[in-house]
Amino acid sequence: MADKVSSAYNQWSATYDQVANKTRDLSAKVLRSQSLPLNGATVIEMGCGTGLNTAYLAVLAGHVTALDFSEGMMAQAKTKVASDRVIFKQCDITQGWPVSDQTADVVVGNLVLEHIADLSPVFAHAFRALKPGGQMFVCELHSAKQMLGKKAVFTDTATGQDVDFPAYFHDVSDYANAALSVGFQIVQMNEWRDDDSNKMEPPRLITFRFVKP
Repeated sequence: MADKVSSAYNQWSATYDQVANKTRDLSAKVLRSQSLPLNGATVIEMGCGTGLNTAYLAVLAGHVTALDFSEGMMAQAKTKVASDRVIFKQCDITQGWPVSDQTADVVVGNLVLEHIADLSPVFAHAFRALKPGGQMFVCELHSAKQMLGKKAVFTDTATGQDVDFPAYFHDVSDYANAALSVGFQIVQMNEWRDDDSNKMEPPRLITFRFVKP
């Protein structure tokens, strides 16, 4: 299943930044609205993709380790982010992370975990990598949108066919319990709509901030 995710993102990488994508754009906006302690920080980014958020993190952080499973997405990111503060590492985030214990101040992940069946290993790796007092920020497609059939999908320009990604449904409690089970504390949870004034609209995104005691 992981190979299918990687292959699909490799296909999408060349056009990912060009096509309209409300979820991608709102996720980037939400990350930039956070009061994360990024200034001079050591940051790990889970699923850096084409570097949309890596470029933002690199401006503020002292060092960013950008992880991604897709070689194609990471190649795009490397063309976009030229900074000696950033190191890119190809990595399956459900497996061992290529970082030392208790070295990171912040872990950030945007639109990654819907492709992960079992969330617990990801939170365990993040907990290990963070210093005491370190924070983890997660931004994901809301389960309310998943219930409406929303998921990551793109049109292959070569064939004109839609390409689906393996995706897993996660209740809000799944994220919370996976984090709590490895020792995180929940600092904040928010839901984000395309139009925040319309409370009858299902939220597009959900975000969590966790802290390692």
